[in-house]
Amino acid sequence: MKEELFEKYSVPKAVMTLALPTILGMLVTVFYNMADTFFVGKTNDPNQMASVVLIFPVFMILMAFGNIFGIGGGSYISRLLGLKEHEKVKSVSSFCFYACIFVGIVIGLLLLLFMDGVLILSGSTENTYDFARSYMIIVSIGTPFICLQQALGQIIRAEGAARSAMVGMMIGTVVNIILDPIMILSMGMGVVGAAVATVIGNICSVVYYIYYLTKKTTVLSIALKKFKMTGDIIFNILVIGIPVFVNNMLFSVANLIFNNFASDFGEIVVSSIGIPHRINSLPVMVMIGLSQGIQPFIGYNYAAKNYKRMNGAIKFSTACSVIFGTVTTLVFFFAAEPLVGMFIKNSEIIEMGSLFFKIFIIPIPILGIQFIFMNTFQAIGKAIPALVLSICRQGLAFIPALIIGKRFFGLDGVIWAQPVADLITIAISIVLYITVYGMIKREVSIKEELLAAS
Repeated sequence: MKEELFEKYSVPKAVMTLALPTILGMLVTVFYNMADTFFVGKTNDPNQMASVVLIFPVFMILMAFGNIFGIGGGSYISRLLGLKEHEKVKSVSSFCFYACIFVGIVIGLLLLLFMDGVLILSGSTENTYDFARSYMIIVSIGTPFICLQQALGQIIRAEGAARSAMVGMMIGTVVNIILDPIMILSMGMGVVGAAVATVIGNICSVVYYIYYLTKKTTVLSIALKKFKMTGDIIFNILVIGIPVFVNNMLFSVANLIFNNFASDFGEIVVSSIGIPHRINSLPVMVMIGLSQGIQPFIGYNYAAKNYKRMNGAIKFSTACSVIFGTVTTLVFFFAAEPLVGMFIKNSEIIEMGSLFFKIFIIPIPILGIQFIFMNTFQAIGKAIPALVLSICRQGLAFIPALIIGKRFFGLDGVIWAQPVADLITIAISIVLYITVYGMIKREVSIKEELLAAS
């Protein structure tokens, strides 16, 4: 337990100590996702490339179930550590571990049973159906490990061990990147090889996390004897985990709709959208890494009632995010065509993809604001604001923008839907944070007045 980090480090030093390993871990996740796209792209088969793009939202759904226990449990663990309730932390982490395994097995079985329906919903066509089905079978079998990999990294990060969480992610990614060219290209397995490499990578990450939880930590536990399924534990995990799950599910559903709409314009368009989306995930994941990295610090200091340090971390992180987003947008705008061309040697996809890319990056300079505020709400246990932001970006804003955009503007409307939704959500997140922080300040003032009066 790194109490010195949470209580005594300067705010910038504490933020960087927690956030940099998390950001590096997220960058590893980007390369993890890009690896399949890159090596499948080397087959120069638009149908195989399109199938990987179409299945990506399903993969995100599996990660969403892991986040119920990872972010929901991690938020509760950080607050318990701030309250010095170390024994209860062990029960929470043990519950998250076994509940995640159970949920992963159930979801994997459901995917195998209802695979045809999921593939149709994802926008699979006659040209991509067989490729997408082969990929999904492997991913379904590996579902428990995909869920666990996502959950355990978050739980380990909650005790301040951001570096160990990053190492686990890096192990899985390195294994995946090594196996991808061997299985996809050398062995000629195509998308099946990509799926197998992904699952093996997740298994390796989980093995490392289990080693850490059984040998390295004195705070967390996955011992069965520590497992407790009390109403208090379930409520505090779900009250934050469910909004995160809703956000992830809406992201996946929105992307399923997005891919379905895009598939109406052909496989070339689907591939032209998929490549810039993967590249654009680089700055997005850095911003998410920053916001998740400061979450334990915010949760700890909120529980310890050190609001000055909490707010200082939020302001510093927001400034870093805006600077990084601005620089990245300028680089991506002028390098759009060569970046897309790295993934596939198809002139039509490169031309169309670079145009789409320039549209997708429009909100990037201020995009991190919504992630920082949403993770802040999760860290301090404010479920309703967290839920509002969760359902806004990919639900209330994005899905209507997609439907209206396609109805009136065709493909242009589909492409512009995400930037428009992001700008709307950023505005809402700012209003919500000002409101919530104002409520916290009023609560503190009232308590101080009552103490003074007594």
